[in-house]
Amino acid sequence: MNSAAVNTQFEANAPDVRLSIWREHLKLLVIASAIILALLWRDAWDMMATWWDISTYNHCLLIVPILYWLVQQRSDELKKIAPQIWTPGLLWVGIASIGWLLGEAAGVSFARQLGLIMMLQGAAITLLGPKVSRGLVFPLFYSFFLVPFGEELVPFLQTITAKMSMVFLDWAAIPAFIDGVFISTPTGYFEVAEACSGVKFLIAMIAYGALVSNVCFQSWKRRLLFMLAAMVMPILANGIRAFGTIYIAHHTSTDFASGFDHIFYGWFFFAFVLVLVMAIGWPFFDRKIDEKMIEGEAINALEFRKSKLTPKYAIVVLLAIVTTPFLWTSILASQSSQVPENIALPEVAGWEIVSYDPAFSWKPRFDGANHSLLGRYRNASTGQNVDLAISVFDQQEDGREIVGYGQGAFDPESDWSWSRDLPAPVGATALQITAPGPVTRDVLSFYRIGNKLTGSGTAVKLETLKMKLLGGNQQAVAVLVSAEKTDDRDQRQAIDQFLSDLGPIDKLADEMAGLR
Repeated sequence: MNSAAVNTQFEANAPDVRLSIWREHLKLLVIASAIILALLWRDAWDMMATWWDISTYNHCLLIVPILYWLVQQRSDELKKIAPQIWTPGLLWVGIASIGWLLGEAAGVSFARQLGLIMMLQGAAITLLGPKVSRGLVFPLFYSFFLVPFGEELVPFLQTITAKMSMVFLDWAAIPAFIDGVFISTPTGYFEVAEACSGVKFLIAMIAYGALVSNVCFQSWKRRLLFMLAAMVMPILANGIRAFGTIYIAHHTSTDFASGFDHIFYGWFFFAFVLVLVMAIGWPFFDRKIDEKMIEGEAINALEFRKSKLTPKYAIVVLLAIVTTPFLWTSILASQSSQVPENIALPEVAGWEIVSYDPAFSWKPRFDGANHSLLGRYRNASTGQNVDLAISVFDQQEDGREIVGYGQGAFDPESDWSWSRDLPAPVGATALQITAPGPVTRDVLSFYRIGNKLTGSGTAVKLETLKMKLLGGNQQAVAVLVSAEKTDDRDQRQAIDQFLSDLGPIDKLADEMAGLR
């Protein structure tokens, strides 16, 4: 048989050969993905529970079917590409494993869940190769939207929405006064609460904008402009929504405005914004409906250095990288530090402990603490009251973090709401919270981890990370000093005087943790 006939026969059998290779590599990918999910089932489960339970992330439930659809869009062209092992993909798995390890040590669920998604991405890149990965580059990285994110934006979005509302109220000639995220008008007192921050719609619009940018545009300039519109329009729309609610309440009643807000703005207004964004972008779509998303033959013609690893060795190395941080954290989890069996509120010179009787019930939230104390002190000279709260942890783990969502100066499920950040002394953070009434309260928070006293949540996470990875005392202590405004006197002055008389916070925290 001559060479021409051999080449013709090979070309005729090429699709069958590629199909056989695809089956082998997909089988390995399924095995690797199943093992990763089995090892990190807790993070996968927590992530799915977040999609289902928290309305901000309900849109994530649609991401999985969207990913399937994006792959199906490319399936015919992907069949023209031969999978291969690609060793550089292991680097992505390694980065993901390190990220997961840091998240596990610091108690940051976002880092763990991001690491999980990146491990799955890295498995696909390693076991399917650079050509297939190039064909799947958008679906692979669109999977980042499976990771819940954006809660950190809530205070910023609350503030922006409140300030925009004030601008619109000024234009409407409605007298108003703003105090943090609270707005007073002659007819009512309004709060730009977390649920009104617009974070839900913003996050969903970012995911939607990325999808439309890939499917409907080819020009990167047009994609970026559409993404900008998808991010700006929800923020602007939410400011109009908040203003509209206050405007309607001003001319009708607060109850009517609240009901109108939930029915009209909650369902129709943002749907209108979505349609508006699409209508603006529609004339600029530059991808035809029947146009291929990728060119399989062109991608398959690309040359990449072949890996020396066989498929079986590749999956062994991949799984070794994944399991190493898991085993390391399992060993570290066996370490613990002891705390006293009982603790008591300290005696403070010039102050007496009195019955705790706040104008509006307040209690900081520290789930999983070994000990929690809350007491009221009265200044013998001025008669002002200051509240002291102390929470002690022997160690931090999932569900028992001293810093995290829902933990801290107030319970987000209570009637207390963040109002504004306040100036704080070194080693602390300060904020003002407000309850119905309104009742305002200033709270200073101190955290003691290892040898560090800080008010920064980031610093707490970093110090916790260091202690868990390098060893050391695992105890963590939160000390909160607070005062509510009950008269014309400055509650911050009372707090500062109490702190001066209390003495070093780090010394108090160490005593509570049994380190002195």
